[in-house]
Amino acid sequence: MSTIPLKLICAPASGPREMDSCLRKAQFHVDLWCYFTLQNWLLDFGRTLAMIFCPLPWFPLNKPRAGDYFHMLYNITTPFLLLKLIERSPKTLPRSAVYLCIITFVMGASVHLVGESINHRLLLSGYQLTIYSYYCVYQDFEFTFYFQCVPLFLILFLYFTGCFSIVQAEQTMPISAWLLLTPSGLYYWYLVTEGQIFIPFIFTFFAMMATVVHQKHRGFVPDGNGLFLLYSFSLSLVLVTVWVACLWNDQVLRRKYPGVMYIPEPWAVYTLHLRDKQVPLAD
Repeated sequence: MSTIPLKLICAPASGPREMDSCLRKAQFHVDLWCYFTLQNWLLDFGRTLAMIFCPLPWFPLNKPRAGDYFHMLYNITTPFLLLKLIERSPKTLPRSAVYLCIITFVMGASVHLVGESINHRLLLSGYQLTIYSYYCVYQDFEFTFYFQCVPLFLILFLYFTGCFSIVQAEQTMPISAWLLLTPSGLYYWYLVTEGQIFIPFIFTFFAMMATVVHQKHRGFVPDGNGLFLLYSFSLSLVLVTVWVACLWNDQVLRRKYPGVMYIPEPWAVYTLHLRDKQVPLAD
């Protein structure tokens, strides 16, 4: 029995450019994914730790706080890494959509920086928010975080659509990808819970799964980069489910999050349950 040439497998479903990209052996971008995961933890999650542990006299209210500097660096490094990631995509992505998402991300991240900085200064100035008023203020500033995270998820999804190869050249995740999977999944869990962005996250995850099914019918499967991104979102979804299940019967958090979408923030769990227990130990 004669075998069908490999080029004929890709030719009917795609053009010459896409055929060359699917035949090319996709390498896992360990440098970019490592930088991306590291800067997410240091600059995004790290700014929360900086606001907790940095002494207040070091950063007067009329000056940027430690968390503000972390946020500024995050707003600079994240668009740069996203652009580098798009440049390495095997598939040519629409430039106008990518640039529009990058601009919207920078705008949303900047507005979120201002809103979060004002909120913290109100608290440090002695303005105590009740549970009800906090929820109202959160609803007012919620759209700023959506402006930041929706473009981020959209860019990651656009990149994911180009991370497919033919079945005969099926890719697997290298050891470096498995080592980065846990910190990457944990960060997306933190982003979803702390930012209260479960809806755009789950829509992005479903879009990824639908893309996998669609591409599988065409004879394509995710390469190492696509599998890493898909597994990271899958792990974070499992962690969010476990997180909600563990705090399902917490009446204090139920009062703070009265809506249908009950996903407590890690910062709220810390302030309501852990911070008060650390005060007697310090005394």
